[in-house]
Amino acid sequence: MKLDGKDTRVFELIRRELDREEYSLILIASENYVDEDVLAVQGCVLTNKYAEGYPSKRYYSGCRYLDEIESIAIERAKTLFGAEHANVQPHSGSSANMAVFYAVLQHGDTVLGMDIAHGGHLTHGAKPSFSGKWYHAVSYAVSAKDEMLDYDEIRTIALREKPKLIIAGASAYSKTIDFEKFRQIADEVGAYFMADIAHIAGLVAAGLHPSPIGHAHFTTTTTHKTLRGPRGGLVMCDADLAKKIDSAVFPGIQGGPLMHVIAAKAVALQQAMTEEFKDYQRQIIINADHMAKCMADLGFRIVSGGTDNHLFLVDLTPKNVTGNEAQIALEASGIMVNKNLIPFDTRSPNIASGIRIGTPAVTTRGMKVKEMEVICEMIDAVLKRPTDASFMERTRAKVREFCKGFPFYSRVYDI
Repeated sequence: MKLDGKDTRVFELIRRELDREEYSLILIASENYVDEDVLAVQGCVLTNKYAEGYPSKRYYSGCRYLDEIESIAIERAKTLFGAEHANVQPHSGSSANMAVFYAVLQHGDTVLGMDIAHGGHLTHGAKPSFSGKWYHAVSYAVSAKDEMLDYDEIRTIALREKPKLIIAGASAYSKTIDFEKFRQIADEVGAYFMADIAHIAGLVAAGLHPSPIGHAHFTTTTTHKTLRGPRGGLVMCDADLAKKIDSAVFPGIQGGPLMHVIAAKAVALQQAMTEEFKDYQRQIIINADHMAKCMADLGFRIVSGGTDNHLFLVDLTPKNVTGNEAQIALEASGIMVNKNLIPFDTRSPNIASGIRIGTPAVTTRGMKVKEMEVICEMIDAVLKRPTDASFMERTRAKVREFCKGFPFYSRVYDI
């Protein structure tokens, strides 16, 4: 397949991005590679069609095929996760979370979520987000003792603050989340309970992390990350809350759904029902665990002592390197990570004391524990000399050759 067109400037930049993704080590925990089927569907003629409303209840004519596609996506989401109701229209995970707020809260209501500095997401109550601006947001943190969730402390905060909504889930927490305990706390204070599984959705779908379905009133997720679909969102809930959530998504916060993305979600959800997908999720966890141990053996401190899922945080303080410095040096070397606050960080988010590492993308390419060891050694070597431009250049060439052994998009595109 050739990637070209009349707008040479844009197409050349896309080609360069394609080259970067093919010949870099993508260790950003929220990123992954979709296959050619998902790419093809997302770029199809469905992008032309308006379909405001829901199947059989559209505000435009000509939606009969789109109705079928969206219904397929809904049924696959319900089957995969065991949910009573699913809405596949949210444009993103943030939109999915906003829909839950819109469905059951009033401006100014109290919301309890995980502190962003301790692993939470912007939409869990951070001040720059709608969740922190429009609502009274209070936070829980990890324990200073072991950097893990302290459910007794969360209960204490909930009893004191009486939130209307409690949120579980994280973007940088490497341990198993006990959704049943969260529901018990929510019931005790009369709160709704929302589980945001954006990062761990693939693991949940494969039965490798406890599911919030049956415990949470609302479960939200992205459809990319570990789920390995297109960029988008998904909300699941109990049947008695279906009308509230559907009305919140449309017409509450969105207009026309992106039907080409919904079709791509349907394709990805079917892929997630296979044994191959379950094997892939198992390998993600194996790779992350092995990589965390390798980094620890190289003298890095791993936040919370290790990982149960697809990611882990590395505290760079003992190495006298900031997260921002590490991110820049590693990117110049062809290794993509993101700087990240660690619990009780004294640095700003733009500098940070740590980096977040995830294994979904490299696992998609077929890499296993042996390759994780090689990657750890390259990371260690770069961070020992984070200002050595010539060494970074040599490492980038080494990474490029390494990636050629695990071709992905080069099997389809001329790159």
